[in-house]
Amino acid sequence: MTPNDSNPRASGAKLHTPNALVGVRLALSVGVFVLLSLEGITENKSQLIAAASLFIAAAVTDALDGFLARKWNAITRFGRIMDPLADKILIIGTLILLAGPSFDHAAGFTGWMVIVIVTRELLVTSLRGMLESEGIDASANWSGKAKMILQSVSIPLILLLLAFKGLNVPNREFIIDVLAWATTLVTVISALPYIASAMTATGKP
Repeated sequence: MTPNDSNPRASGAKLHTPNALVGVRLALSVGVFVLLSLEGITENKSQLIAAASLFIAAAVTDALDGFLARKWNAITRFGRIMDPLADKILIIGTLILLAGPSFDHAAGFTGWMVIVIVTRELLVTSLRGMLESEGIDASANWSGKAKMILQSVSIPLILLLLAFKGLNVPNREFIIDVLAWATTLVTVISALPYIASAMTATGKP
């Protein structure tokens, strides 16, 4: 998120609403984690639907807090730190559980995929911190936003495909695997612009 200098600085409730939405996202993430940790989750339709619904709600707060922060010029240092952190907690926590023994590969994600995604997040976080320290704007770019959109769509879709397996959706397992692979690959590719920016910055005299 970058400030909107054309608008006056927000105050009062408007200033704190985006950060409050980050808090809501963290709370919703906990709900997702609890549901996905329950025994027999892959055979419980209502729990899978509930987990998908909470995940979608959390993803909506991500889009909403950024929109409101820019519209109201309510961007804060706290929000710049906590907003991406809340995203990472939601995504990484969910993927760890989807790749865990409770799902037994039914969700398409494997342990090594999660390791790759976590590595990407750690690398980009470090690079963004380095760029910011050099006075370079390292806000989320188009690739990072595309990555987040794909993750926010594919994860609940996988959960819903598992929930409604009684509907006999053709090629269900193949679709789930494609979603998992696409999410992993796009997540990795989305790191390239940050790497390029960091290499350009470090190459300057």
